[in-house]
Amino acid sequence: MKREIRSYVLRQGRITPAQQRALDELWPRFGISFSDVFLNFKEKFGRTAPVVLEIGSGMGESTAQIAQATPGTDFIAIEVHGPGVGGLLKKIDALELTNLRAIRHDAVEVLEHMIADGALAGIHLFFPDPWPKKRHHKRRLVQAAFAALAARKLAPGGYLHAATDWPEYAAQIEVVLAAESCFEKEAQDRIRPITKFERRGVKLGHEVRDLVFRRKM
Repeated sequence: MKREIRSYVLRQGRITPAQQRALDELWPRFGISFSDVFLNFKEKFGRTAPVVLEIGSGMGESTAQIAQATPGTDFIAIEVHGPGVGGLLKKIDALELTNLRAIRHDAVEVLEHMIADGALAGIHLFFPDPWPKKRHHKRRLVQAAFAALAARKLAPGGYLHAATDWPEYAAQIEVVLAAESCFEKEAQDRIRPITKFERRGVKLGHEVRDLVFRRKM
């Protein structure tokens, strides 16, 4: 999947001293550096368990909650912004989570180079940047090429759970994923913690939509 347009912009966000300390001290324990080698999940987590990948974990609030509530599943959170990664590392340490690791890199490149085909039990994509201006729609992550890549990395029966508070982007996500022959839409709702972006959107009167598609068996 060759990509010249990124779905994010690296901003110089302010890193607090605590977040920087987490990046310096906790990354060796809970971080996974980008490489061109497929991850050995058993080596990273010390066990064999289903693995769910989260794309764009932000500050990690909901990510940590999900990992804490689902101890039988291992989670890998991808985030490119330093403050978010630092915040997530702090939560992993504070909650003593053994089933959550972080990667600070582009999610598409991680999927392509670090995740073997059929290796994931699930993919979480909660409130990706909607790029609301029409001229920026090409930057949206969920396009046909991404849908094909995600489907390939999921095990048969694995799921992709996307959530957004932008109706037009929700419609695009639904159309794109439905067009991928390996996916089928799941009618059952999935429970997840409310994220900071969701609270912000609800206050603005936005309707939140959750879309779940499953990799066909």
